[in-house]
Amino acid sequence: MDFSQLLAENTHNIIEKWILKVRNDRHIESADDLSYTAIKNHIPDIFQAMITVLSPTQEGEIKSIVTASWQHGLLRAEQGFDPSEIAREYCLLRTVIFDTIEGELSQATPVEIIRYMRLIDAVIDEAIARCFNSYVGERLRELQSLQASLTLHNEELTRLINAHQDKLSELAHELKHPLTAIIGYSDLFLRQQRRQGTTKDNYVNLDHIERVLRNGRHLLRLINNVLELSKFEAGKLQLQAASINVQELISNVCEMLEPLAAEKNLTIIVDSDRLPPEIITDGFQLQQIVTNLVSNAIRYTDSGTISIKCEMLNSQKWAIAVADTGIGIAPKDQKQIFEPYFRVNSEERPQLPDSTGLGLAIVARLVKLLQGEIHLVSQEGIGSTFTVILPLDVTKTLPEE
Repeated sequence: MDFSQLLAENTHNIIEKWILKVRNDRHIESADDLSYTAIKNHIPDIFQAMITVLSPTQEGEIKSIVTASWQHGLLRAEQGFDPSEIAREYCLLRTVIFDTIEGELSQATPVEIIRYMRLIDAVIDEAIARCFNSYVGERLRELQSLQASLTLHNEELTRLINAHQDKLSELAHELKHPLTAIIGYSDLFLRQQRRQGTTKDNYVNLDHIERVLRNGRHLLRLINNVLELSKFEAGKLQLQAASINVQELISNVCEMLEPLAAEKNLTIIVDSDRLPPEIITDGFQLQQIVTNLVSNAIRYTDSGTISIKCEMLNSQKWAIAVADTGIGIAPKDQKQIFEPYFRVNSEERPQLPDSTGLGLAIVARLVKLLQGEIHLVSQEGIGSTFTVILPLDVTKTLPEE
């Protein structure tokens, strides 16, 4: 019995039944929106290759199945099929073939039945294997193309961000110089007005000038913070390690911020006697960290004390903790407190007008620059404690170039 001829005679019938089964199979959802021709795909070519392989009068090499099944896999990849859906297609094809030729197959000898069943299975298995190879190859090409595209987009975004930072820094520098002049002349004019007398008109003028000074200083602080943040993000901040006296540094910061604390009747308590006389770090950056933490504590504390405590942790590390008796920080906000421009919202206490949302973000980045770490413990209504842990000698913790 020539089963290749039997398949050739039933080709149209088998393919029609197979397309109907694919359409009705709920495990092949990708075919739901495809046309008849799109589902049919290269299956007739695969079927014709199968007939050639099974034909006793032709050289039935299994390689004749390769081209058709390869193209089938490529197209299914483009159509968005899943591998399981493709495997299901071939499973249905096998079922339809045996259902169609079952009557004629039952009339053959057992040897013929086994032979042709094995041949049909082998051809379909080979078709599945080739189809999967091309499918996977096409998917890999898509992924490579997507990766290349994402890489280009990432590079472009990075370039735009860097360009934006450069422009922002340039703008900040341009704003900083005239603003400094405005503050300087306003301060000079204010001192002159105070020396001239205390008439009613002078009081009005003094109030206007003080408002200019207050807002000018706030704007200047914002510009300086933006510049500091952009320098860090651009990797332009470099450590200038030197031996410094931390007690003296803290004393200078407290002296500078004492007027702000006095305005709110706050007491600043310092405990730094347990530190060694000299620590090797970047004194300028450390002073910025302490200044920002203490000024932030004063800003958010209405009554009580600001505590600055220093202690040795071990032979290589020391810690400085700045604690306040202020409003505290809610748990939901503590994870975001070091993000740029983030400011705590509270129904009981609106945002302060002089808060930029950059102070703690700069502190976190400067702590990282000094090879340290920062921790926060806070409770609403009770206060906050910021603890900075730093090396005694920053040069010993810097990565080798």
